[in-house]
Amino acid sequence: MTETPLIRYSATTHVGRVRKINEDSILALPEHHIWVVSDGVGGHSAGDFASQTVVDSIAILPPDLPPAQMMVEIRAALGRAHDIIRAEARARDVDLIGATVVVLMLHGRHFLCFWAGDSRLYRLRDGMVEMLSSDHSVVSEFVNAGQMTWDEVDVLPQSNAITRAVGVGDTLELDKIWGEMEAGDRFILCSDGLTKYARTATLQALAARAPIETVADTLLTYALEQGGGDNVSIIVVDVT
Repeated sequence: MTETPLIRYSATTHVGRVRKINEDSILALPEHHIWVVSDGVGGHSAGDFASQTVVDSIAILPPDLPPAQMMVEIRAALGRAHDIIRAEARARDVDLIGATVVVLMLHGRHFLCFWAGDSRLYRLRDGMVEMLSSDHSVVSEFVNAGQMTWDEVDVLPQSNAITRAVGVGDTLELDKIWGEMEAGDRFILCSDGLTKYARTATLQALAARAPIETVADTLLTYALEQGGGDNVSIIVVDVT
């Protein structure tokens, strides 16, 4: 496998214009070639604790692991976070504390993504945006059946009702996608505080023309201008 190409990134997280607490957490580990967005669920039941537990579990991984071992350790770290969050929910005597997660790992000319919930990974390539992850949500069945697009289900009343999260359920279920990168690829990790406002065409237009130094802030500004009804977290990673 060839040496990992030059990587540049920008990242931001914001409480939004309505919420009082930012229950999102982000993590950038360029020395690991790992980036993470996590969105806490549970509201007053400490979604912020859950998302921070998720990113903290990955932040402590050593940077020099071989890629296959790093994949194993990311899964194990998220499994540990799952157990910690479930234990915290029991200690607080609440029904639900959890967090979505999307993890991007790069190595050589390949990418790998793990996710649970509706935090998303997109790729901008040759001016076109493609959603690489697939939401674990109540409305996702309409997309999987070919009846609606992700843009169409994003406006449905139950679009934010997720079916998987770290800390929710007896066993953590993660999905995975991997593939080859090309020079010029731009990856976008984000919470639903962005995607509830920015449809594919908007992401495509804004992400395609903004430089890496400002693209995350450009997308954040758009979400806030549209209402900022939720916490917003964005990480953009460029491959050269």
